[in-house]
Amino acid sequence: MLKRIDPSDVTLGMFIHKLEGNWFSHPFWNARFLLTDPVKLQQLHASSVPGVIIDTERGLDTEDSAVDERSSSGPAPAQRRAAAPAMRLPDPPSPPNLSSPISRTFISSVGNGQGKVLSAPPADVVRGFGKAQAVAERGLKVMAHVFLEMRLGKAITPATVTPVIDSIITSVQSNPFAFNGLMQFRRDSEQVYRHALATSALMIALGRSLRLQPADIHAAGQAGLLLDVGVSRLPLDDTAPNRDPRRLPPEIWQSHVRLGHDFILKSRLPEAVARACLEHHERIDGTGWPNAAGGSTLSKLGRMAAICDAYDVLVSGGEGQPGLDPGEALRDMKRDTGAFDADLLSVFETTIGIWPTGAVVELRSGRLAVVIDQHRDAPDRPLIAAFYDPAGRHPIDDVWIDLTTCYGADAITGPGLIAGLPPPCQASASAALAAVMERITPSAKASARGHKAA
Repeated sequence: MLKRIDPSDVTLGMFIHKLEGNWFSHPFWNARFLLTDPVKLQQLHASSVPGVIIDTERGLDTEDSAVDERSSSGPAPAQRRAAAPAMRLPDPPSPPNLSSPISRTFISSVGNGQGKVLSAPPADVVRGFGKAQAVAERGLKVMAHVFLEMRLGKAITPATVTPVIDSIITSVQSNPFAFNGLMQFRRDSEQVYRHALATSALMIALGRSLRLQPADIHAAGQAGLLLDVGVSRLPLDDTAPNRDPRRLPPEIWQSHVRLGHDFILKSRLPEAVARACLEHHERIDGTGWPNAAGGSTLSKLGRMAAICDAYDVLVSGGEGQPGLDPGEALRDMKRDTGAFDADLLSVFETTIGIWPTGAVVELRSGRLAVVIDQHRDAPDRPLIAAFYDPAGRHPIDDVWIDLTTCYGADAITGPGLIAGLPPPCQASASAALAAVMERITPSAKASARGHKAA
């Protein structure tokens, strides 16, 4: 059961389902987690979050908390719930056999410094994510202005969005994977704005892979940014706990493409951008909407937009729905025969990587890891951060592995599923994943201090 409470009423043992407000009113990367860290509790109490939604079926309720404070006998209700399944976890692994070839190689690679198994994230990755975050902060403000202007019935000028597109292009050129890796880990109440920024970056990255002309790449970025601008004219209740526009009746939800198309033309942006907005829910087999167009009748930007929009929707999820792992989202799209231009989808897969940035993977060693960066010449061997050991039932701190130079000591065997772990381990693994992202991206407050000092 979901319940809204004041941030001052939050206690340890509660399951945080949602933090109200924008990204920068709190320091947490993951918006859903079991609160077990006293430091994070203090940060939440000190934040400007206007309200907190807790899930009383997955953690303490306010009444449970009051009872727990009055009595120190027996386990807390959250602990009793967590222990309820009574699953038998696997025994901890035996110490590694140091005589095995894999163990010798792994230890040697750490010892001689040649196999990039690091105790800190690479500086260029941190810089890439830092630049991406700065672009996202500026972009959010611009998109909020654009949506407000449309809601008031006003047009915008191309100069309004051009700086955002230029910044995203610069970020993608610096590190093609950092911006969308950052967007993958953002979970916030400004879902439409985040989606706009992520889709714009994906369109720019795909346009670069297709070797489009600079003007066409710029138009692709504009299209991604404005695909869902028509949503601002839909009848959404801003006070409702669930504001996902996709839950509106189909005839209302689908009207956003025409509203957006007309707004873009009114703003004197390129006709190709407006057309992409109109076509981004069409399918190659002609069963999409609003015009049931298909095949060669769809513009290239429209076919690109359909791919980039669908991918980000799948990895982001919606209100009350968790997103898919990036790799699984891509596999879902490939299985949806007739939805997307197959040639463009193949280029898109190359663009984001076989194991996209942000994907959780399982390693041959049994550990869970998250993809942090890509290698263009070795898409199957990205830079990863190991964050959880299911066998040992504990998080892993500061193990960053470049799979191109770990000499077979470890490898990706498939997607990793936190949801597949026993319930007591899921919260620990999710917290460990969030800790990885906090290492590679400066906090909003630290970023703000840096801008002020500059």
